Amino acid sequence: MRIGTNWFKSLALVVGVGVLLAGCGSGGQQTSGSGSGDKVYVVGTDAAYPPFQMLEADKISGHDIDVMNAIAEAGGFKIEWKNTGWDPLFDGLDKGTVDIGISSITITEKRKEKYDFSDSYFEANQLILVAEDSPVTKLADLKGKKIGVQAATTGEEVVKKAFGDTYEGLKGYDDMPSSVDDFFNGRVDAVIGDNGVLSYYVNKVQDKKFKLIKDDSFEKEFYGIIVKKGNADAMNKINDGLKKIKENGKLQEIYTQYFGNK
Repeated sequence: MRIGTNWFKSLALVVGVGVLLAGCGSGGQQTSGSGSGDKVYVVGTDAAYPPFQMLEADKISGHDIDVMNAIAEAGGFKIEWKNTGWDPLFDGLDKGTVDIGISSITITEKRKEKYDFSDSYFEANQLILVAEDSPVTKLADLKGKKIGVQAATTGEEVVKKAFGDTYEGLKGYDDMPSSVDDFFNGRVDAVIGDNGVLSYYVNKVQDKKFKLIKDDSFEKEFYGIIVKKGNADAMNKINDGLKKIKENGKLQEIYTQYFGNK
């Protein structure tokens, strides 16, 4: 989970707050459900967190984008995409320029005070990346080791909680690929990160021996879709579509496409 800072800040400056595509008068990437003549809901995201949200040839793509498109199709409503960035996504919801937000947003009690969340569409937990022959079986075994994390994420927080805020072995990176690269080059002994993001990158590496460890002491996190508090119309449609793609297997199909079988 991201706590607040964005990946690839230079990329965010280039793309600005929207992706301009032909045929979308409001500057977004439009996807239609089966509804006709209904409101078009503006969906905000931060397309800088692969594989959940990313930009490919100026097009927003990724796991969360496929999930939201499938929800809209199943729920029979129309959506239009806007690459807002992380903080402007919440600001847009507050101001009414964004109707729906999906961007690997962890469901928390604090956020529930201001926004309404859908049912969960993704279960996230932290994983530990170590060498295949490593004796490490849990987080506590990494004491005294060099640990790579993406800065400002849950991975960084769990290391600080376990070993202290000033733990000398903690090394923060701007993005997950950099930490994984340093691991395979022997600069850190382990990497801790979200299961989805970490699995996505290590599975792209060939001819490397490693293992991913799940420590049961890590708290589970659940991603949800948000709307401004009280927007029951949008939330009911979202939960209806989400329920349908859970039941018909589409949600699992999308998960498998990006992360393999559970």
